Amino acid sequence: MASAVSLLLLSPSRPLHGAGLLRGPRRGALLPLPGPAQAPRRRLLALAPPPRASNNNDNSGAVEAPDRLVAAVAYLYPFLDGAHHGRFLLAQFPFFSALLRPLAPAARLFHSSPLTPFLLFLTLYFAVVRNQQAFSRFVRFNAMQAVALDVLLIFPDLLAQSFAPSGGVGFEIFQSMESTVFLFLLVCLVYGGGACLLGKTPRLPIVADAAERQVM
Repeated sequence: MASAVSLLLLSPSRPLHGAGLLRGPRRGALLPLPGPAQAPRRRLLALAPPPRASNNNDNSGAVEAPDRLVAAVAYLYPFLDGAHHGRFLLAQFPFFSALLRPLAPAARLFHSSPLTPFLLFLTLYFAVVRNQQAFSRFVRFNAMQAVALDVLLIFPDLLAQSFAPSGGVGFEIFQSMESTVFLFLLVCLVYGGGACLLGKTPRLPIVADAAERQVM
């Protein structure tokens, strides 16, 4: 009996496997339930408003005021270059003359020299459209639309020089054609310039796709 007790005292201690008090924590133990301190946080998350969906079509807040002004002024170039197509319409309806009277100083400056339209063309294309570092894409796209619109004026100009009847049905057709070109330029000026001032991107018929291909 004494030898058995001595063997128990001298032998190294072993962990007991039967007692639950000496058992370590289990890996699958449940976490403690949230206390009352986390309740205000849950209430704040529940009261938070849902995020609003962004409207990518409305970029008026992203365009700065100087860019809007420069883009709108660019549409004056094709209108002033093709204003002579409205001579019949202005003579028949003086209302248009009174409406366009504020543009008279710009028209006199534009036609002050035969080289002015050509120099403005080079300035718009090389100094604005191709200048990615100085101007935003908004300005360059609208300037390219104005340049492309001015290029289209070559066709009515050539037609007016080669086909200019003095009377009859041909003269009436010629008047209608000239007035149509002038009204188209006027609509492009009002629509393009107004949209630019509002921070919107106007897309003019015929020239919008060509401007997209030129502006990177």
